[in-house]
Amino acid sequence: MAVPLDHSSAVDYTALRNFAALRGQLRVSLTPRCNIACWFCHNEGDIPPPVTRANRSLQPRMKQFSAENYLTSIEALAGAGLKRVYFTGGEPLTSPLARPVLENLPDLGADGSYTLITNGTRVRYHRSWLAGTRLDKVKVSLHYFSDESIRAIANTRISIDAVLDGIEQARGIFPQVELNCLLQRENEHEIGSILEFSLNRRLPVQFIELVSTDFNESRASSAVSADALIAHLRTLTADERTEVTGVGQGRRVFRVDGVEIDVIHRNLGRHHVGQCGACPKRTHCVEGFWALRLDHTGSLQPCLLRDDLRLDVTSLVNHPGHLAETTASHVSAFTEGSL
Repeated sequence: MAVPLDHSSAVDYTALRNFAALRGQLRVSLTPRCNIACWFCHNEGDIPPPVTRANRSLQPRMKQFSAENYLTSIEALAGAGLKRVYFTGGEPLTSPLARPVLENLPDLGADGSYTLITNGTRVRYHRSWLAGTRLDKVKVSLHYFSDESIRAIANTRISIDAVLDGIEQARGIFPQVELNCLLQRENEHEIGSILEFSLNRRLPVQFIELVSTDFNESRASSAVSADALIAHLRTLTADERTEVTGVGQGRRVFRVDGVEIDVIHRNLGRHHVGQCGACPKRTHCVEGFWALRLDHTGSLQPCLLRDDLRLDVTSLVNHPGHLAETTASHVSAFTEGSL
């Protein structure tokens, strides 16, 4: 049951509710650890696996949250309006908290949804209990389509067969399975094959242009424009629309034989709010404010590029009403530019 809000409170929930109404996400990072190490990983604002592999002295922040802490926070924030919940990592299925969290998720009602974002390699191992969760959808990252490209992109000996098997396992468990693929030089020659794979299995797929962060700027030359893909999709279908409303980057949406293909295209703009106006990182921010990130340290972060805007909620998890109020106030200050 969602935590009831104190409507007599002086806290203004308008900004938080507007963010939720614009399809803003609550992204819950269960762990910063991953069994692969994609070079572009931003790890939801923590030290990414490839950085740790290169320098063991650089480690993610220490875990503070328990499964109960996560569940209390999700319920409180859902009660405040954040009902689009995405579970991320690292790789969430490497976390010992994945099962106790995902098996005990509160009911979000008809207007809520839970999505697991995974690299697919651990789905088969966890399939028995995953089938009993409230997850509505699984998004599998398919940035590669051969052993050669998965080695080049993810720095792993894991075979592409494990990822493809994970997709098939997910299809047998969940009502919705989608794919996402980051466009890059390392997989440019395989984009057509990934598209064909998704169409043959009638799986929606989202192609994404690279978002630059401090952790991947040394390989910025790997970024690939979506223009060639968009031109190809226009040879397959005339069913195209552009979405620039809501939060996050604009996207082009194609429907090919009933299968939805999204292209996150930086040319379509982004959703910036008050705090963004004077932000020193505004010039290279292509996303704006589209997600609140709750991580393993008990921090809520409204912006991937600004660690200084993190809100520590560890002291609030035993007071769900206060957690919701404090989050609402934080989002209000962020959108008003006064944080």
